[in-house]
Amino acid sequence: MKMGFRWYGEGNDTISLDDIRQIPGVETIVWSLHHKQAGELWEPEEIEHEMKLITGLSEDDRKRGVTKTFNADVVESVNVHESIKTGKTMLGMSRDEALDNYIKTIENLGKAGVKVVTYNFMPVFDWLRTDMFHPSPDGSTALYYDAHKVAQLTDPQALIDETLNGAGNLTMPGWEPERLAHLPEFIEAYKGIDHDKYYENYKVFLDAVIPTCEKYDVKLAVHPDDPAFDLFGWPRVVSSKEGIQRVLDLNPSPYNGLCLCLGSFSSRRGNDPVDAVKTFMDRIHFSHVRNIKFLDEAGSFSEVGHRASEGDVDTIGIMKAYAEADYQGYIRPDHGRHLWNENTPEHRPRPGYGLYDRALGIQYLLGVWDTVKYNK
Repeated sequence: MKMGFRWYGEGNDTISLDDIRQIPGVETIVWSLHHKQAGELWEPEEIEHEMKLITGLSEDDRKRGVTKTFNADVVESVNVHESIKTGKTMLGMSRDEALDNYIKTIENLGKAGVKVVTYNFMPVFDWLRTDMFHPSPDGSTALYYDAHKVAQLTDPQALIDETLNGAGNLTMPGWEPERLAHLPEFIEAYKGIDHDKYYENYKVFLDAVIPTCEKYDVKLAVHPDDPAFDLFGWPRVVSSKEGIQRVLDLNPSPYNGLCLCLGSFSSRRGNDPVDAVKTFMDRIHFSHVRNIKFLDEAGSFSEVGHRASEGDVDTIGIMKAYAEADYQGYIRPDHGRHLWNENTPEHRPRPGYGLYDRALGIQYLLGVWDTVKYNK
């Protein structure tokens, strides 16, 4: 197992590579080209620049005696254009053009040495929360989902405004204002698209992209829907064990796999994250391990610390299952609480992506892993 940490790039993150380097156990920087819009081609020069930044050491680093380096094996994410999801020309781009750019991007990433590319197939919105910095009982703040508020919404634009305001000057993948300015076009395009039709469009994507993944040894890893149920009448199809199995069956190649986010998966009551890990182990190329706590019967939840007893996700059982299988893929902690000075205006991080709680989470996850391996 290789432990990773998501980094949003130089000048686009409150956390530096030097900060991450000091977290014991981190080998992989999970990265992306966050200035690229869905559907755009990732050029080799852009990829090379970012990977050199991640894997190299500066002259100042060397003078200070720093020797620890990272790999840049995992990209999260190469976002999928809405024309691919709907099968219709959107934002001036046809499905064929978007697919061609995605395929060429995979080729360029493979040639550069990338091993895993994460993506999601959620319609319109990426992950969704109603509060970016919700007060927690311990004085920290955390991402929060209010099921009652979402049920009463008549205009999704309010959620767009809340999310982007929470980000400040930092990018929010999946919530790009340039793309979401076209919300009325998206709403119109998704009319009449049910789950079966969405799976059909999904298969077109996989059948087009997977041969290039196989040729350049790049594993494709889909992130579950977050939260894991339909929203605003749009179909979400990676929300349950059965849904995941159907996606894997759309194309049987082992390169068609999962970025199994156990927090997202667990947001649907009745989903069993430990069972999902054991069931899909051979198709899990990358995994996010995090914790949530349900707050009411409607399904409202808050992000909490990674320790299992803090919430409703069995993070011990998850890491035990990975350790017992001697999992060889990539894992990272996911959304953490915002701790200590991260709740001051001058140190506020990207929502869910502060330094301290994710660093604490890594030590907890590695502690479970090491305990299981030591006692085998």
